[in-house]
Amino acid sequence: MPLDTVRHDKDADPLEIVTVPCLSDNYAYLIKGPDGVAVVDAPEAAPLINALDTRGWKPEALMITHHHPDHHGGTKDLRARFPSMVVMGPKAEADRLPTLDLALEPGFEGGSGTGRFHVLQVPGHTLGHIAYYYPDASTEGGALFSADSLMVMGCGRLFEGTPAQMWDTLQRLMTLPDDTLVYPGHEYTQSNTRFALEVEPDNADLVARAAVIDALRAEGRPTVPAKLGLEKATNPFLRAHLDTLKNAVGMAKREDAEVFAHIRAWKDRF
Repeated sequence: MPLDTVRHDKDADPLEIVTVPCLSDNYAYLIKGPDGVAVVDAPEAAPLINALDTRGWKPEALMITHHHPDHHGGTKDLRARFPSMVVMGPKAEADRLPTLDLALEPGFEGGSGTGRFHVLQVPGHTLGHIAYYYPDASTEGGALFSADSLMVMGCGRLFEGTPAQMWDTLQRLMTLPDDTLVYPGHEYTQSNTRFALEVEPDNADLVARAAVIDALRAEGRPTVPAKLGLEKATNPFLRAHLDTLKNAVGMAKREDAEVFAHIRAWKDRF
């Protein structure tokens, strides 16, 4: 199914998605749909078990995005609490993950109705990183669980991949509908926004969004999820192909991938 194709069943119940803060700044997610409950990433078990028990939910599956321990460190304890839970994750990183019951490759599709998901290849942060995309998550739009590839107002640090790989990943994610909700793996939005303002201080959409983000964090509220269309208007890593950003960083007429590499390296030093 092409990334820019979305089916909406107006009579289908939307997914119920719960954001679960973990560790110091990680997020995991509970997804309740027609096939039961799934967990996206397990940074630690206790907050997830508490969120599940509070709702009387039992997870059918744990869906891991990549091999970094802050995204799967709670797997053993979660599995002990819910022994029937199926653990799935990227086949390309299976040797660095807890034992997988289902090793996933890009292009895999599973689930039914609004719970139908697609496995997307999103290398850059790690080479085998995958994302989970639910095109029919609600009547308003889909949901993308992108972990450390696309983040709200940012993108993941390039621990294994190249700037060209990450730029390719982000370009493909930008073909998703603008109303797609992005659910990343961390609460990095406020610091990402400070950097974005250094890159494009005259971006009016960005300035307005920064005020909203500061207000949310002042109240201790998550800044996730975020609509992809808003990310495209304000996230500098999704704007490396635009003349406005190129001019802002003094790289007019330079190749898009080169501009992306420049701002990614700048962010690493920020």
